[in-house]
Amino acid sequence: MARAIHELSPRRAGPFVAINCAALPDTLMESELFGHERGAFTGAVDRRAGCFELAQNGTVLLDEIGDMPMGTQAKLLRVLEDQRVRRLGAKSETQLDVRVIAATNAPLSDAIKEGKFREDLYYRLNVFPIPLPPLRDHLEDLPVLVHALIEDLNRKHDSRVTDVSVQVLDRLRSHAWPGNVRELRNLLERAVILASQGTIQLEHLPGQMNGGLQPSATSSVTGSGAAAAPSPDGAHLLLPVGVTTVEQAERALIERTLEYTAQNKTRAAEILGISQKTLFNKLREYSAHGA
Repeated sequence: MARAIHELSPRRAGPFVAINCAALPDTLMESELFGHERGAFTGAVDRRAGCFELAQNGTVLLDEIGDMPMGTQAKLLRVLEDQRVRRLGAKSETQLDVRVIAATNAPLSDAIKEGKFREDLYYRLNVFPIPLPPLRDHLEDLPVLVHALIEDLNRKHDSRVTDVSVQVLDRLRSHAWPGNVRELRNLLERAVILASQGTIQLEHLPGQMNGGLQPSATSSVTGSGAAAAPSPDGAHLLLPVGVTTVEQAERALIERTLEYTAQNKTRAAEILGISQKTLFNKLREYSAHGA
């Protein structure tokens, strides 16, 4: 929806910059939003523009705004009020001309009552609210969404999937979709990878939705001294035998998943079913306790 607003507006020639407030550690949030000068903090080896400067004359999307730390919320409010941004460590400010769109998956009114979100920032952002219904409330759009997503996924995976079977569409209609369109996309991506061409059948859906059918095309990795943990795309991640605690198993699974995704933390978090913020926190915890 945010991209549609941007592309249908006079700002469409400008950049569209999205940042997921739930995916970043608190220590990196301000740098990502506002940018930093060289030497502003440990590790700041270069000058860097934040997402507001990068979105100049365009649109910035603050996704999962409810997860933004309170301290950063105060600075964001000042940026919105003054339409200026100061990089961390900078002496001067930059004039901004951006459209700001904020998104949340939970009512901010609840976060305000719990003291987790600033009321003044809420009113500053809530100028033109656009409530988006959950997927389960507009299942009549499923065929159109499925077709559009398959086209996009065919381009991504160089596959030739044409449609889904009637049985698959019925199964999709009966699902509650707690993860909304993002969950639908992930499910279809798995199915497109497994089917590769033609029609997506029930056997290409995850186990809880396909009635126990096994996909006709899968890939796997095997090896001695390891236990296989299934991943969403039909391959297997290898976990070492001999872990004795839940913590060890958790760490091993995270490390193997990162190896499997070539250190792509966004993809790893999707496979693990956790937020990127949780993954970053786990990695920081492991780093603090040594390799």
